Formats: sequence, structure tokens, C-alpha cells
Amino acid sequence: MQPGAGKQVAFYAPMKPPHHPVPSGDREIARNLMDLLRSSGADVQLVSDFRSYEKRGEAALQTDLRKAAEAEAARLIREMPAADLWVTYHNYYKAPDLIGPAVARARAIPYVQIESTRAKKRLTGPWAGFAEAAHAAADAAAAIFYFTGQDRFALERDRCGGQIVAPLPPFLPLEDLPAASSLDGPMLTAGMMRAGDKLASYRIIAQTLAHLPGDWRLDIAGDGPARSDVEALMAPFGGRVRFLGQLSREDLSAAYIKSSLFLWPGVNEAFGMVYLEAQAHGLPVAAQNRPGVRDVLLPRPYPDPEDGAAALAAFTAGLLASPALCSGIGREAREYIARNHLAPAAARRFWDIAAPLMETQR
Repeated sequence: MQPGAGKQVAFYAPMKPPHHPVPSGDREIARNLMDLLRSSGADVQLVSDFRSYEKRGEAALQTDLRKAAEAEAARLIREMPAADLWVTYHNYYKAPDLIGPAVARARAIPYVQIESTRAKKRLTGPWAGFAEAAHAAADAAAAIFYFTGQDRFALERDRCGGQIVAPLPPFLPLEDLPAASSLDGPMLTAGMMRAGDKLASYRIIAQTLAHLPGDWRLDIAGDGPARSDVEALMAPFGGRVRFLGQLSREDLSAAYIKSSLFLWPGVNEAFGMVYLEAQAHGLPVAAQNRPGVRDVLLPRPYPDPEDGAAALAAFTAGLLASPALCSGIGREAREYIARNHLAPAAARRFWDIAAPLMETQR
């Protein structure tokens, strides 16, 4: 019998609901988590699309969101269908779970979190109240699953009572590996085009290309409000850089299959689903050695960010110059993803922790 068979799971994502119209890694992960639990036989319901996300640090808006959250929690306590488990994805200081602990407590069901962040430095400043709320929600969790070692330290340091803190490595919603790349096409980059960290990664890519020798080509998959900025960064390289636009999952998979390597520096990425996708297709990855990113990359030396774009260019050039090396890395990457980052392994890890909690709660 599947471990989640017959279980009723209430799912909630305070930052961005899975049906949100704007694509992002956060939305994709929420969707993948719901599919993962369903694949284990559970009946998973998105019980609320209330967003607590407050990006500017405005106290008045946070007060309004708290009031709205109280009303939403009261509604769910009255109206939510019976559930065996509450799962909250991505509780942090800009988007604390303001409803899950109250509803789970009122309904007497276990409350767990996936990817929760404890940030003590935010307990002062414009998000202080929201940071306290995120900590309180984390304290209420019977178990917290973390994706990367970057989050583990703070979660274990601030563990509340007998709370379980357990790894749930990032995963692809696949039972088996997709088709392998031919490794004979252009390089591929895939990332949202928006200001901040994403644009910073594109800026590093442009600097890297300026140092990159040989007859290289690069395809870029993605779109967003900063597209004109990205186009300006890539303009010096003319026709060697091609913009594919925003791709569906199927079209992005086809792009991986036709590429030679995946290039993405990973500035402040929590980990990056694109790294899992690229490696599942057997692409070697040119990235920088950054926290979070290194947790999902095939273990091997990667250039450090402080060594700059020239080091990333040299690393990339070494891959492009050796098809045999790329082929070997690609095979190892696929084996690495199959062992650690596909849905069956993730489901086992989750239910090994969650199932006993539901039995205890009875």
C-alpha cells in the first residue's frame, strides 16, 4: 500500500499559491510538492490561496494582512473539510504562515512545514513582526523539512522542543529520468528575467561570455520584466545569443535535449530547479560554488564567486573543449539525480516522518 493512501492533506503556500499566474521556482516547487503527495495516494487539497507575502517592509500592510489572516483562519476552522495533516510550504519572514498553526490546532491535526527559514537578524527592522510570526509558526510545527544544508543550521539551532528537523532534498516530479541530451548543441541558460538576483546572474553570464574563447553559442530560455536589460547585456554578442522566450515544461525539456551544457551562476538561489532538470537530461553544469546551489550539483569542483567571471569562463571553456569530459559528467549527473532527486526517494523521506505523526495524533 502507498504510504499516503487514504490520507487527507491540507496544503498551503503563504508566499505564492500553486495556481498563481506568474511562473517562478517557488510556484513550481509548490506544484511539485502537491503532486508528490498525491503520487503517494494522498488526497491533497489547496485549502487557501491567501497570500501573506509583504515585500516592502510596511507595518500598516503587515497589520492588514494579519487581520485578513485571522478571518481566513476562522473560515477554515469552520469550513475546511476533514484533514489528517496540514502541510505549509515556504514559511519565512516576508511570508509567514499566519493561518496554519491556528487551524491545525483547532482541528487537532499534525502541522508540518517544508522549507521554513529562521532569520534572527530580521527580528528587528521593518519585518520584525512578520519575522516573529514566522518563528512562531516554525515553533508550532511537529516537523520541519529542509531542502538544503544552508537552512539546516538555523532550524536545528532554534528547534522547538521535540520538533523533528529532517532533510527533504529538492526533487523533480518524475518517476524516471527524462531523455538524455545529445550534447552537441548550443549552451543553454534558463531563468526568469527580473531585477535583483536573476538579473545579477545574467550580468555574470554576459561577463563570462566576454571572456569565453572559441565559436560558442548560447540559447536563453525565459522572460520577464527585465528582458530589455538582459537583451542589452547580450547585445555585444550578436547572433551567437538566441532568446527562446518563456517555454512550457515540454519545450524546455526539448531545449535541454538539444544543448551541450547548462550555464547559470546561481546568484542567491535557494538551490534552483533548473539545475536538477539540466542534470537529469545529462547536461554538465557551469555554475559558481554557492550555498544552496552546491547542494543540488553533482559533487565536483566549481569556480568560487569571488574569483569572478573569468574563472567561470575558464571552467566553461574547459567543458566546451572536451566532449568526452562532458559525456562522462553527463552520465554521472544523471545517476546522481536518479539516486537523490526524483519523486520516489522524496516521497519515502516525507512519509517516513509524517506518517508516524498522524498515528500519534489519533
